[in-house]
Amino acid sequence: MVNIVLVEPEIPQNCGNIARTCAATGSRLHLVEPLGFDISERAVRRAGLDYWPMVDLSVYPSLEELFARNRVDDLWLATTKAPRDYAQAQFRDGCWLFFGKETAGLPEAFREANRGRCIRIPMRSGARSLNLSNSAAVLAYEALRQQGFPELCGTGEMAGSAEPS
Repeated sequence: MVNIVLVEPEIPQNCGNIARTCAATGSRLHLVEPLGFDISERAVRRAGLDYWPMVDLSVYPSLEELFARNRVDDLWLATTKAPRDYAQAQFRDGCWLFFGKETAGLPEAFREANRGRCIRIPMRSGARSLNLSNSAAVLAYEALRQQGFPELCGTGEMAGSAEPS
């Protein structure tokens, strides 16, 4: 199990893509307000998000409330400012992956309080950042890979076919 936390997300398409990743992987999605979009049942239905019922979703008014309502032992903060890359992290079952809002990232005080748990995705010099939904997918799948992809289908329908020549 992976917990994906979006702190004050602003772009609905990113949240929708991340929700789809959560639906496909069985990860939990945690949203910390304020949100830059509407996630009411009507809005979700109108957006055609047919996978939304598969998403284990929790919404919190603040980071403090998220921590008050959950036991968060193994947390990792995704930030371009991190001193080490995600491949150096060891993700455990039940880990929490935190992502900040698109325009500003995670709050500086939160990053500083968890400095040793900050990780980044390597990029070439001059590139500012990856899209939020891509970053969440990269880290979620790395965490799941390290855990042996628990409860995920490991083969496709072509599994019994011949290898390429």
